[in-house]
Amino acid sequence: MRDFYLFCYEWLTEETRLDLAEEKYEEEIKGDIKEITIEWVGTRKITDYFKYEIKAKYEINALKEVEIIRDGNKVKTNTGSVKISLKGTLIRDYDGKFETSGFQKFMRSIYEKWVIPARIEEYEEKLIGECDEFLNQVKAWMDLEGRK
Repeated sequence: MRDFYLFCYEWLTEETRLDLAEEKYEEEIKGDIKEITIEWVGTRKITDYFKYEIKAKYEINALKEVEIIRDGNKVKTNTGSVKISLKGTLIRDYDGKFETSGFQKFMRSIYEKWVIPARIEEYEEKLIGECDEFLNQVKAWMDLEGRK
């Protein structure tokens, strides 16, 4: 479990360059089984106007330490199930520069609707791609580590 946690944290901070904060970590122990909930929020400024925000939620259920025999040796490992929820948001005008007056709000709507719609779509697609790539990397890591 520790290796999985580190892999996810390092991938998000290094590959997507997010400033990541752990907003929640709950661990409930029922006998020899753990239930863990982890919530992270990561942000990255793209421009002076756009910022990415990714929220990740991990639900680890029925986590249990077990011994397996690998290459004739007993090895301690974990078994359980993992559910990952990911939500990516493109935040516009994150500093609120266009929120100081009614006229500026009007200008912002014109700017977003007529001047930069292609740029908004481009940044949204990049964010979706980064979220999808993270989930693919997690699946690949789980598959690789599960075979060790």
